[in-house]
Amino acid sequence: MLPLLAQCAHVTVPEPSALALSYYNSGNLLWIFSQIWAFAIPLLLLFTGWSGRISAFAKRTGKKWYFSLVIYLAIFILIYQVLDFPLDFYSGYLRQHEYGLSNQDFSRWLSQWGKSFLIVLVGAAAFVWIFYLLLKKSPRKWWFYSSLVSVALSFFFVFIQPLWVAPLFHHFGPMKDKVLEAEILGLASRAGIEEARVFEVDMSADTKALNAYVTGFGASKRIVLWDTTLHTLTPDQTLFVTAHEIGHYILHHIWYEVLFLSIFTFAIFYFTYRTAETLLIQNRKRFRFSQLSDIASLPLLLVVLTFYQLVFTPLFNMFSRHLEHEADQFGLEMTHNNQAAGEAFIALQQNNLANPNPGPIYMFWRATHPSLASRVEFCNTYCPWKQKD
Repeated sequence: MLPLLAQCAHVTVPEPSALALSYYNSGNLLWIFSQIWAFAIPLLLLFTGWSGRISAFAKRTGKKWYFSLVIYLAIFILIYQVLDFPLDFYSGYLRQHEYGLSNQDFSRWLSQWGKSFLIVLVGAAAFVWIFYLLLKKSPRKWWFYSSLVSVALSFFFVFIQPLWVAPLFHHFGPMKDKVLEAEILGLASRAGIEEARVFEVDMSADTKALNAYVTGFGASKRIVLWDTTLHTLTPDQTLFVTAHEIGHYILHHIWYEVLFLSIFTFAIFYFTYRTAETLLIQNRKRFRFSQLSDIASLPLLLVVLTFYQLVFTPLFNMFSRHLEHEADQFGLEMTHNNQAAGEAFIALQQNNLANPNPGPIYMFWRATHPSLASRVEFCNTYCPWKQKD
């Protein structure tokens, strides 16, 4: 006789509010426009010949190869950011306030936008030259070597992001609730994470949304909880959310994602190599440059890379949803509190203005997580520790 499963939880998914549906529908339109805009700016710089002119100016001004490259990057990024500013302002500030999801004043938003601009500029100056050196030295194999560099940089950023980048935007401090912190550390210890550190980050200065994550490795390993999460969820709900995030760490999801993205990186760079060369041969006069190793090719490479990233996005989303489901299962098996888990998802739905049942197109192109409705249903039905003969 097969074992019968006990009812694990009794959590009902509420219908999304009119505001949540409006946020979902407008978000889909915004996503479509953002994809178009991501192609429009570099294409404008290409087909007007501006990129070639900027490159020629940078070569006259910078004299040496690296300095001319940095001058081009500074001008290119400045133009790109100026053209992109209205979209950033609407999506990151106006829209969030319109739907009641933001606590930011304009000066704070602008300050963070400026920091992002500087980080992009410094990062470009520090790393882009590597790819152009490879283009210059190995015209036929640059895509392979560039893939290797990209993978190495991915590992590098996994380490430095929590230590050096994230603190530029928010304050990471110790948890104020020491009782809950002790429970979280006990949960981490049971899962096999020793000497973990728990941080409370002041996201309420910017948003009303909820989130938590475990990131880093070695000295950078940390459990991070948004203060909005701690203020909104009950301790039991917070423990499940934390167990879910611990699951990502214990199940090596960070490394699986890096490996998965590494495979895509090689494919994307190879297709970019084949496509960009063809496009350049056909449009040399219009583009005002004749070699991919010319920094003027940056908009062309961005267009092609963006296109292939978009093509591969559904596959990555599918893989990500699988990892999220595994983390949900891990969180339930760690806490054995399905009711709290399901209620945590309802709180996420309501505070983040999420649609619990998004359409198939959304799931295909945009969803990195299973639908909230399916996650609640899993909480209601998965509890093998309660099986009865």
